[in-house]
Order: sequence, then C-alpha cells, then structure tokens
Amino acid sequence: MEAKEFARQWIESWNSHDMDAILAHYAEDIEITTPMIKLAAGIDSGTLKGKTAVADYWRKALAKIPDLHFELLDVTESIGAIALYYTSVMNKRPSR
Repeated sequence: MEAKEFARQWIESWNSHDMDAILAHYAEDIEITTPMIKLAAGIDSGTLKGKTAVADYWRKALAKIPDLHFELLDVTESIGAIALYYTSVMNKRPSR
C-alpha cells in the first residue's frame, strides 16, 4: 500500500471512532508510550503493550473526547517507515 493511501485510511479510521478499523493498522504486539497513559491510567511507565490494553485505553480516550478529529497535513516515507503529520486534539501538531 502506498504511504498516502495508508495515511488516508489511518486518519479515516480515527475520525470514524471505529475501534476495529483503528486497530486494523496495528500488530497484536503493539506497544505505545505516552505521558498521557501515566496521567489517565496511572501506569508509571506510561507504556501499554498488546492490542487489548491499547484498545481499552483508546476506547476510554475516545469516550472522553467524542469530537476527536484528525486532519492530515503531510505524509513522508522512508525505507520501512511512514510518518504522518496531522492536527490532533485541541489543534495540536507534532514538531517537525
């Protein structure tokens, strides 16, 4: 799949809030680390491992932010990697 098509599908799945569609983009052994996990879930490491744990966290987050909407700004790709640059919660954008 081309990077732009992957990005379009990824953004669309998040904007639909369809957890099955969102999770389809991730491996069973997904691992995410963010300070928000420590704040929201009280997990000191800030890390969640596995689709079940991540899905539970994301479901709670989507319930708290029912109007979550991402806007794709740019897509870049490299060997074996794709990076999405998009607006997020409260119009936040990652640093370039």
